[in-house]
Amino acid sequence: MNRLDTKYKKFGLCTDMMHTAELIRNFNSKDVIPFVNRIENNKKFFITGEGSSRIFPAKNMISNSLRYATDFDIKTEGASQAKEYDLTHFIVFGASNSGKTSELIGLFTQLQNSNHTQLFAVTANTATPLENIAQQTNVLKCGLEKSVAATISVIEQALFFDTLFCKLQDVKTPSLDELSLKFLNALSIAVSEDIIIKILNADTIYFAGRNNGVAEELTLKTQEIIRKKAVYLEGTYALHGAEEVMTPNDVMIIIDPIEEEEHKFKTHLEEGVGINIIAISNRQTLFPTILIHEIEYYDTYLQMAAGWNLLVECGLHLDIDLDKPERARKIGNEYLIEV
Repeated sequence: MNRLDTKYKKFGLCTDMMHTAELIRNFNSKDVIPFVNRIENNKKFFITGEGSSRIFPAKNMISNSLRYATDFDIKTEGASQAKEYDLTHFIVFGASNSGKTSELIGLFTQLQNSNHTQLFAVTANTATPLENIAQQTNVLKCGLEKSVAATISVIEQALFFDTLFCKLQDVKTPSLDELSLKFLNALSIAVSEDIIIKILNADTIYFAGRNNGVAEELTLKTQEIIRKKAVYLEGTYALHGAEEVMTPNDVMIIIDPIEEEEHKFKTHLEEGVGINIIAISNRQTLFPTILIHEIEYYDTYLQMAAGWNLLVECGLHLDIDLDKPERARKIGNEYLIEV
């Protein structure tokens, strides 16, 4: 993406994406302090919500808690399924941009009625049904997004949870100025025409990668932004049966491939099935690779930015409205107050 080119500037989606770098740079880590003060010594976290509000923010935090060998117990699940769980001893965070997500309101109402005392919310709006139930709410600074597909809010939610985790655990991270610069670079990488054409010609686009929310979130964004069939295959799931339904007309995008697994993907899928494989990584892989910078702790943010960049370029080639899908809604299942 070129933020000065009018073909990008006319779409709110591209504007939101570009503004994300500025939001990262200006993110105020002090916003988590009220929550740190209320959490005390409980290290059992349950993060819930629906869609983009939960996928990357929650799973990235879980991945970091395991990667950095902490004693936190962090779990995530959709709000409807979470109703079946005993969350008595968990700090519960509900993430919803609108603050009106029906499933989440239902869960929080149930927990409130059972006298749960640690219900926290992260939203992008004020005076919402969710805020009315939660004991403490963080309102994002990103404001209303200009497109149906959530982007800038996803990153701010993830930064909130990452910063909260770091404050509680005293994990040192690089400066947000550095992340902001490298994020903008990942958004601006020139994507080869050959990669774009492969994706546009694909019947199905498979995303593979770690269960940290990046590949899964980009799968959703593929469906919303370029309206192509997309499937998320966690880790090496693609090598354990899914190859049976793949065809040479499909494409696989691997996010940050594990080096020792690359040859298996190449022999079993690229050579065996005939599928086209593309990688997003901070090193050259065995496949056509969108190369990004490396930054300790925040690599996943750069992977997300590169994925966004790729999808925008594909969307422009399709000459479609990047801001308004035909059926997808900004609020998936809205809670409506009965009058």
